[in-house]
Amino acid sequence: MKHLLLAAAAGADHNPLLPSLADIIWSAVCFVVLFVFFWKKILPAVQKNLDERSAAIEGGIKKAEIAQAEAAAALDKYTEQLAEARAEAAKIRDQARQDGTKILNELKEQASAEAARITINAQATIEAERQSALVSLRSEVGSLAIDLASGVIGQSLADDKNAANLVDQFLADLENSEKTAKPESVN
Repeated sequence: MKHLLLAAAAGADHNPLLPSLADIIWSAVCFVVLFVFFWKKILPAVQKNLDERSAAIEGGIKKAEIAQAEAAAALDKYTEQLAEARAEAAKIRDQARQDGTKILNELKEQASAEAARITINAQATIEAERQSALVSLRSEVGSLAIDLASGVIGQSLADDKNAANLVDQFLADLENSEKTAKPESVN
């Protein structure tokens, strides 16, 4: 115990929590050397890396902004072109409708004209055939009437003039009887 008391008496003026002056000086020198080393070597390298990263990020942001602006301009241009294309398509559709209506009207007019021409030709053909049938019928009826009249009268009507007069008179009587019969059939 004596040693403990001696050690306690010797260390009574020395505080164990406070380091000695030599330890403080050596610690300060080491701290300054390490501080200068970090300040001169490591801090500039770290600062350089941070600056490069910052520049890369800012460059990327600028590139992204430029790309975004270009994309917005391209979108505006595309939207404008799309609107123009839609307007052009509407014009083309309207023009096609107008052209189609015009062509349809022209075809209707041509068809009407063609139908009228065909009708006129058909009527002319029918009238020509009717006239031909009348002429043929008159000669047939005339010869039959002459034969019949010859049989009734008992004399030959070989004279063309007498026969023609007789046939004309018979046909005139026949036409008159048809004209008077027609109004009655209408009623």
